[in-house]
Amino acid sequence: MKCILWGNILKKKERLIFRCQSCGHETHQWMGKCPGCGEWDTLSGEKPKDDTTPGARFSRTRTAAVPMGAIEFDEDPRIETGIQEFDRVLGGGIVPGTLVLIGGDPGVGKSTLMLQALSRLAESGKKTLYVSGEESIRQIKMRGNRLSSGATSMLVAAETDLDSIISMAESEKPHAMVVDSIQTVYNPEIASTPGSVTQIREASIRLLNMAKQAGVPLFLVGHVTKIGAIAGPRIMEHMVDTVLYFEGDRSHVFRILRAVKNRFGSTNEIGVFEMKEKGLAQVPNPSEIFLAERSVNAPGSVVTASMEGTRPILIEVQGLASSSGLGNPRRTVLGLDPNRVALIAAVMEKRLGINLSGLDIFMNVAGGVKVVEPAADLAIGVALASSFLDMAVPEGVTVIGEIGLTGEIRAAGHVEARVKEAAKMGFTRCLLPQNNIKQLPDIPGLAIQGVTSLKQVVELLF
Repeated sequence: MKCILWGNILKKKERLIFRCQSCGHETHQWMGKCPGCGEWDTLSGEKPKDDTTPGARFSRTRTAAVPMGAIEFDEDPRIETGIQEFDRVLGGGIVPGTLVLIGGDPGVGKSTLMLQALSRLAESGKKTLYVSGEESIRQIKMRGNRLSSGATSMLVAAETDLDSIISMAESEKPHAMVVDSIQTVYNPEIASTPGSVTQIREASIRLLNMAKQAGVPLFLVGHVTKIGAIAGPRIMEHMVDTVLYFEGDRSHVFRILRAVKNRFGSTNEIGVFEMKEKGLAQVPNPSEIFLAERSVNAPGSVVTASMEGTRPILIEVQGLASSSGLGNPRRTVLGLDPNRVALIAAVMEKRLGINLSGLDIFMNVAGGVKVVEPAADLAIGVALASSFLDMAVPEGVTVIGEIGLTGEIRAAGHVEARVKEAAKMGFTRCLLPQNNIKQLPDIPGLAIQGVTSLKQVVELLF
């Protein structure tokens, strides 16, 4: 009898929960393929928490509900970092007590941006804390010297233990804090490796509670997977207040900071930076930078105005249609939606008689910018027609508009801001949807022409 009881105790102690490291799905037996997300070899065995002790599972603390009208509230002013592009994406500055998650590809500049932001705050007299789980304090100092940071009062620490990080934040009481990265933080009481779903979820929840209770703005730097999503459980993006993605190809000098979730601001704003030897520099006028190396009178090149939040940006859309020696012609698209390019190519073949089905098609947005709005459709069509006909778009022309399946040009939003940006950059002629004409005032130096179909645009330009 004693042997049986002892055997049952051993079995209970050895019981494991297998959790997927991609989606967090739990199962009591190991499988090669996760039933939740379908990924292979992602299930990892973990010891379950001991939830048999009273209060281990549920907190004994009770919170009373209060009427909303009885809540005394004085809105705290936002904390401005002094980096206008960064503050713009956050909605005008940092909200006290907010939890921000920033992700991006390796080497894109996430840590550099966070170090520069905290350095600016420290230089203005704010107390800041930078906690790194990937670098030593000497390496952080070396990077600060490279960035010419004058914030000698900024606190830095090399720590990965979750309890130590929270204790440090409670004792120092900084005005802003960074944890770089959340995948390196671990709780020694949990029997799983740092970076696992369990560890990331535990660290995120406890850091969230600390930030809300202490009113400390907290930035979490996160790694991304091979498909570009932030590594860890999806619930982490739901818990935080703001999710930022730092985008950019390491072969390009430009970086774009984009908000995909923001409880305290717009998700349409972007910040443009240029990677230099001494760190990230702001780009206050992206249109001028993106058009600086544009070739004039080159077939396949056209300029359009894209709206990124409240900011219009002039971009160069390039198209190349060339003969193909393959059975299936290639379709290579960078910076644009491939489905929109395929749709417009089909419209051009059906409505204009321009046969692109047997040609290789290459599309690109100069500068590494990504454009997803339909108002760039007309630029795609004009670039392909210009390359097919081997005729350049007349100098000083910009185009704006969405293309429908019948070849009609549909109205675009924020047209006044777009055409004013074009006029400011020296363009003299703008083709846009006829339905947008009545919304526009007279703009000196810019001839505005309304169009109704893609065929009409091709006849006017070529």
